[in-house]
Amino acid sequence: MPSRRMRESRSDRLLDAVRIVLVAPSHPGNIGGAARAMLTMGLSRLVLVGPRRYPDPDAVALASGATGVLDGARVVATLDEALSGCALAVGLSARPREFAGRVLGAREAAAEAIAVAARGDVALVFGTEMSGLSNADLARCGVVATIPTSAEYGSLNLAAAVQVVAYELRLAANGGEVWRAPRFEPATVDAVEALYAHGTGTLAAMRFLDPRMPKRLLPRLRRLFSRAALEKEEVNILRGILARVDQLLGRERPKRGGDDAARRPRGDREPDA
Repeated sequence: MPSRRMRESRSDRLLDAVRIVLVAPSHPGNIGGAARAMLTMGLSRLVLVGPRRYPDPDAVALASGATGVLDGARVVATLDEALSGCALAVGLSARPREFAGRVLGAREAAAEAIAVAARGDVALVFGTEMSGLSNADLARCGVVATIPTSAEYGSLNLAAAVQVVAYELRLAANGGEVWRAPRFEPATVDAVEALYAHGTGTLAAMRFLDPRMPKRLLPRLRRLFSRAALEKEEVNILRGILARVDQLLGRERPKRGGDDAARRPRGDREPDA
């Protein structure tokens, strides 16, 4: 199985092949907002087709620190220039019209874009704030993508639309996960078994558990430990808590190794299934 670092490196390479293209954006604040949305999801390639005002202080202000994306943005005169060298262009539209290509939801389109990004550049194309992409612009795209919105109100701000699509692209690049929780050293099977045995002995000493009639408690504890996917330090913390309880009970402290099972109270056994 590839390591987390290898997976992230691969996803970064795929996202590096993605261009976000804004066609004729009228407000520089939307350019800055789009840059911010891109950077939060690991995208950095921004192409502006005939922006009304750019560069502009409003773009910098709305970027909220994503100035690197703005500094690296390409400004071109035509959509053809923006799409030059791309293996796939995906046009975003709230109302798909008569169109030569395929219409997909944003998630499906992002998955296809990332699949193509493994072998060439991909462009996600967004239209103007007021009217979106023209029919001629959409005709230059092999796929049109729509963002599912409420039937009662489906008007998305340009930067918000970029954020949704950037999220879906990162999700696809990471194989279905946008964020991966950091993993610490897992507890070994022996360590978990020692914890189980230690806990069983302590619970019996507390008279919380009758080891001759464990019924459902012990199997449920096992399921709990299994679901928790305990880490090494977590087992150490739990063993420390149990040791302190043992001390208060005047009970001899069990050994830390996997031989704690030998210290189970007489009669303690696995319940019948």
